[in-house]
Amino acid sequence: MFFLNLSAGEFVALLAAAWGVVAALYLLDRSRRSVVVATLRLWLVSETLSRLARRRRIRQPWSLALQLAGILLVLAAAAGWRWSAPVRAGRDHVILLDASAWMAAQGRTGTLLDEAKAAAIAWVRAMPAADRAMIVRTAGMAAPATRFVSDRNALEDAIRRTRAGSTSLKLADAVRFAREAQRTEGGPAGEIVYAGPGRVSRQDPAPQSDRMRVLPVSEPGDNCGLLRISLRRPDDDPEAWDVFATVRNYGRTRREVPVTLQFAGFPMGERRLTLEAGEERGAAFRFHARAAGWIDVRLMLEDALAADNHARVETPAMTAVRVMAYTARPNLLRPLLAASPNVEAVFAPPEAYAADAKARIVILDAFGPAAPPRADTIWIEPPAGASPFHAGAAVKNAVVDRWHGENALGEGLWTKDIRLDAAQTFTAQPGDLPIAECSGGPVILARPGSPKAVAFGFHPGAAAMRSQLAAPLVFANILRWMAPEIFQRWEANGGSAGAVTAALDPGTDPRAVRVLAESGRELPFTVKDNSIRFFVAAPQVVRVLAGNRETVYSLTLPGVADGVWKLGKEALQGSEPGGAPASSREPWPALAVAGMIAWIAEWLLFGRQRYAATCLPRPGGNEAAS
Repeated sequence: MFFLNLSAGEFVALLAAAWGVVAALYLLDRSRRSVVVATLRLWLVSETLSRLARRRRIRQPWSLALQLAGILLVLAAAAGWRWSAPVRAGRDHVILLDASAWMAAQGRTGTLLDEAKAAAIAWVRAMPAADRAMIVRTAGMAAPATRFVSDRNALEDAIRRTRAGSTSLKLADAVRFAREAQRTEGGPAGEIVYAGPGRVSRQDPAPQSDRMRVLPVSEPGDNCGLLRISLRRPDDDPEAWDVFATVRNYGRTRREVPVTLQFAGFPMGERRLTLEAGEERGAAFRFHARAAGWIDVRLMLEDALAADNHARVETPAMTAVRVMAYTARPNLLRPLLAASPNVEAVFAPPEAYAADAKARIVILDAFGPAAPPRADTIWIEPPAGASPFHAGAAVKNAVVDRWHGENALGEGLWTKDIRLDAAQTFTAQPGDLPIAECSGGPVILARPGSPKAVAFGFHPGAAAMRSQLAAPLVFANILRWMAPEIFQRWEANGGSAGAVTAALDPGTDPRAVRVLAESGRELPFTVKDNSIRFFVAAPQVVRVLAGNRETVYSLTLPGVADGVWKLGKEALQGSEPGGAPASSREPWPALAVAGMIAWIAEWLLFGRQRYAATCLPRPGGNEAAS
């Protein structure tokens, strides 16, 4: 004998107390009988003698037996009586509710998520009473919504509050999470129930479907969507934008898809793609713009999922860095400054010099002003004592035989034995960075600080340097050091949230890489084999900074996988939980009903007679109890 709600001792104590009270009442009240006599004068002595002589007994033992049986049955029902202990305790189930972006698509009766919710709620209501379940919202990662609980209201509330996310489904990871949760809980493991259409990526591993039950959801047959878009400025036309959009047909039939491009609300082009079922193709656009604005790519059609028909990326303005060159020989400097479209070169004679000129970089060619510039300055052949650098010896027939490639200013410079007719050397001070040297000392010297300064002991556009690649390279390094945005490469990509993998330039130092979220917070990432990988759980704009390259990821498209999971033979289907525990049927209702029947039978057989005997009027005489 086994009790769920009481121990054996508590049950026996309560039963003994109840039986004792009822038996005492029967002995006190029901052992007497009523006798009608002519007078009570002679009855008093007889009554006293009969009480002393007669032994107390119960006149209605079957009535008492029915009362005691009713108490026994009702108390056994309240205590949760069993013949034996349950075969096993309630099991722990995990319900994987698909909350991927695809669940926002329209199905037969509302969205796919609505259908999955209805199927999951039906399964919860059919779950055995002793079992528990955990609700896990499944998309790019598994997110538990409840613990293992048996409260059906809590489970249904968690299901109803689920919303479709923005990432694609990682079902294999969710199944592994569910198995680990069941193992950690330690109780009897139940089923792993998946509610959804099973749209997964073809590259993802297939989940193990043993001990799994699938609540299928109808799959829409008509949808086309944007997979990704990319934007970058071409090398042959720095004022243009190249836009490439990739479109996929998720449907089962051939589809013609119009793709349009808008910049700042103005149409910039349209392409029409013909896609077979399951095919993906790209549409290329090019337009010219220097101003900042929004680029919108749209699919002009109606299908099951409208969220993947539009992508938007914000582009920056093409701004040029103003370089003010005070020189009497502008033709020597013009080729060096015209190499980059992001440099706005302004030439003026030395007589027009102003210390507060509105320029990011100032070039002083062969003269020294009374008041130094407030901006970063490039000094070319400065007069002795007219620059912040200490002049050394003047060298005739100087040979530049060493470049300092260990710093960014001398990066990529390897040319040796450059012969100059004449050069001015400098004396390096603590903190100065030599760039090029000859036998007499540095001939190009840089000084960090605010403002920055670089001194040339010779003219970089002189005849001896015109045929050398070192001249434009060293000048470009100096401009990048003073104004990095001049050579900053910018590109944008539109895609979906989740795991993002991107290629880095060869030789990129991982320590110089930063991944910034839309809020400015740095995101964790890994770098391996010139590739960077990071994860974003929600739609947002992420910036990846690596050297002079900035890549913007507008992760606002919904993540839709390109395949459908094929169920294994061992997977179960249907909304009825299988393998219910043997003790799932509770005996307490039958015990309670039997107890009530015993009390009703006692009343029908004995109670009405007592009531009638007490309430009916007597024809005459006095009544005495004996």
